[in-house]
Amino acid sequence: MIVEPLAAKDPRDIPGPLLTELTALYASNHAFQQLSGDFPDPDDIRPEQVAASLADELAEPSAEVLLARSAGRLVAVAVTLGRHPDPAQTELWLGLLMVHAEEHRAGYGRRLAAYVEDGFRSRGRTGLRLAVLENNPRALAFWTSLGYEETARRPDLAHGRPCVVMRKAL
Repeated sequence: MIVEPLAAKDPRDIPGPLLTELTALYASNHAFQQLSGDFPDPDDIRPEQVAASLADELAEPSAEVLLARSAGRLVAVAVTLGRHPDPAQTELWLGLLMVHAEEHRAGYGRRLAAYVEDGFRSRGRTGLRLAVLENNPRALAFWTSLGYEETARRPDLAHGRPCVVMRKAL
């Protein structure tokens, strides 16, 4: 698996073929899209909606989008935040980690999470936080299996959805 940052800081600069790949990855995760409500119709996710979602992520100057490829195919995406939008939060955050549904259980999620953790650890950071929707038991089980522990429950900042905040010491 090869991981590279999204070169475009402005989603309008994402090349069409890459935006098509990203849209396919987001759309493949139908169950998550239904749980999250991030898109108006989880059965019809469009490239302009994915670009708008990435624009929201990249509005935070410390945000980085990581693309994971295997055999040339986009298999996963992660969004990291060097600083959480809530000024009271001082640790790094993982805002999103999504694996193409056809590649679930192939280890890409674990490998991408380890890549993110190793990168932050090498920069001297001591912890990583993330939030999981309370209504997503599969994601809660995944992150728990990677050593993340619940630290709080609260609504997310963007939509007020109930979330479990988790942390892992690096």
